[in-house]
Amino acid sequence: MTEEHKKPTTQEISKIARDFGFMINEEEVEIYSKLLSGIIHTCKAIEELPELKPDVRYQRSSGFKPSQQENPFNAWYWKTDISGSNSGLLKGLNVGIKDAICVAGVPMTNGSKILDGYIPDVDATVVTRILDAGAAIVGKTNAEDFCFSGGSHTCAHGQVKNPRKPTHTTGGSSSRSAAALAAGDVGLALGGDQGGSIRIPAAWSGVYGLKPTYGLVPYTGCSMIEMTLDHIGPMANSTEGIARLLSSIAGPDINDPRQRGIIPSNYTKDYMSALKTGIKRCKIGVVSEGFAQKKSDTLGYPASEAVVDRKVRAAIEIFKILGADVEEVSIPMHSTGPHIFKGIILSGATEFMLKSGGGGTNWSGFHNTSLIEKSTQGFREKINYLPPSVRIVLFAGEYLQRKYNGRFYCKAQNVKHHLVQEYDQALKKYDLLVMPTVGFRARKLPENECSIVEYVTHASDMSSNVCQADVTGHPSISVPCGMEDDLPIGLMITGRHFNDSLLISASAAFEKACNWMEL
Repeated sequence: MTEEHKKPTTQEISKIARDFGFMINEEEVEIYSKLLSGIIHTCKAIEELPELKPDVRYQRSSGFKPSQQENPFNAWYWKTDISGSNSGLLKGLNVGIKDAICVAGVPMTNGSKILDGYIPDVDATVVTRILDAGAAIVGKTNAEDFCFSGGSHTCAHGQVKNPRKPTHTTGGSSSRSAAALAAGDVGLALGGDQGGSIRIPAAWSGVYGLKPTYGLVPYTGCSMIEMTLDHIGPMANSTEGIARLLSSIAGPDINDPRQRGIIPSNYTKDYMSALKTGIKRCKIGVVSEGFAQKKSDTLGYPASEAVVDRKVRAAIEIFKILGADVEEVSIPMHSTGPHIFKGIILSGATEFMLKSGGGGTNWSGFHNTSLIEKSTQGFREKINYLPPSVRIVLFAGEYLQRKYNGRFYCKAQNVKHHLVQEYDQALKKYDLLVMPTVGFRARKLPENECSIVEYVTHASDMSSNVCQADVTGHPSISVPCGMEDDLPIGLMITGRHFNDSLLISASAAFEKACNWMEL
């Protein structure tokens, strides 16, 4: 960085002034340009200081891109062999990492051509914790393009096929983590969830996926979408896998501002004991709004399938056999929740992730400067590579910002307490709330040359039951509860903040019962 190349020019100042609508003459432009020339010294002083970055503790090679023969469902973006500690809760287990999570020295694209060529220089906190627990990281699983899809057709590296039925979607955006699990490539994987992106693919791929309580698992070193919705969580082929992985990655991280002041002082990260607790005398509320949904003219969510409602209600009967008290409960704001969610994520993701590369201001924590620089550069130079699923978010968010100056983002944040309060009120009476994860089964993958309308619809119309917990921060898990025509169906269980262990207890009891009881 040199002063003559970096100090503001009169042309640059003049353009900034015009963009803001200032009426200033050439003399004033010259004055402001001279006054601002000193800013370069500040930039140089900051640039010369070393950044404090998360440690990279374990040796690794850069890995390799798997061949089509090695990767029949396109679950993997990159294969690695990174060994962790010689002991720990995950010793001997292999883990797949969603390609929205940084692994130092290993290419990362977040499913998008925008990040082609990016190699992180840090390990995300969850990656370090997985290695500390003795696991081996065997690869990066493909993600949907910038994670803006509940389907599995938007990744820049190609569609992913559902191992249960290869003509169909796995769900998204943690689509490839789900596919790697369903294919038996790994038993554990990490996913991200801002609007259901762990639970949707878990439900449609027949695996387990937990969106933890907001702030329980640190997000440091992951590609951010919207700070108030960002979650990282475990996916697995069993409840025990969920418990092992959550026990390993949960807990405070000084670099993540999402966690500050919210993790209870009596918090314990031992989720293994919850596997044997059972749910006898547990009170379970069956959320009526989660069933038999009718198509909405404003949000366009498809109606529920009768087979999904039937299978989920049959699964709920098993909880009664296990000793739980089960009743119907109404949460009217559940149906309004998707509007609040969209008010937050459309503007929030546009301003924070797409336009700023995850480099938002006014928060104190680790800023991944290399990822921010690569994202913003790619956004400038490769914007036409963005698929319709990302463009629709950008268009909507920018329209709301320009037309309403961000009012509806702020209003959505201000009114989300209505949704939180209704869930909390229900959870005062009931220990757990249950409903279908997604009201319909996985659909066929769209053709590569499908219309924009079909492309966007297949990416965005499956979150009507899952996005609420991202807004409220309550823990929520999807549990496999049946199949129909080779397509899995998921039961979703939601609980009180930081009572993630009870979700694991319920899932484990249900899973054990299913080993000897036909659904």
